[in-house]
Amino acid sequence: MSIYSPEADWLRPPHGAERVWIGLAFTWCLVMFIAMPYWHFYGKQNSTGESYRVQPGAFAQRVQQFVATHRVGDMNGIPVVEPPPGSDAYLQAQMWSWYPILKLRKGQTYRVHISSIDLQHGFSLQPINMNFQILPGYDHVLTLTPTSAGEFTIICNEFCGIGHHLMTGRILVDE
Repeated sequence: MSIYSPEADWLRPPHGAERVWIGLAFTWCLVMFIAMPYWHFYGKQNSTGESYRVQPGAFAQRVQQFVATHRVGDMNGIPVVEPPPGSDAYLQAQMWSWYPILKLRKGQTYRVHISSIDLQHGFSLQPINMNFQILPGYDHVLTLTPTSAGEFTIICNEFCGIGHHLMTGRILVDE
């Protein structure tokens, strides 16, 4: 209840410049309403959407088996793993590390399985700016075909605790 009542004709229809701005806002809403589904299906900016339910412990075992089978070296105490072209590769997020370091071949296609063992993490592949949310209990499958050689950094872009700033990983791409 207000202290005093408003005038009887306080609500007036928009007029002049106000109508123009409302029209522009409405038009922009329509453009975005059409553009968002278009970019989702035809923009090639989204992943395949392939994901599976998995127990974190079972995923960790798959990662360990993958590392034991395809290990080619170490970098700062973290195993470097090179899967055969066209095969599955596994990447595990866990407070505050990405495990293992993947070594891929340029122009070859891989199915990279990514999951978290403990809590939600963000997968940001730099400098490509590829971003995904990684959740425990889900095996997210990304089909990757590296188009340039080099060292690519993986950054966790979802705050995951006091060591979040240390959570970086690598993908090495050779010719």
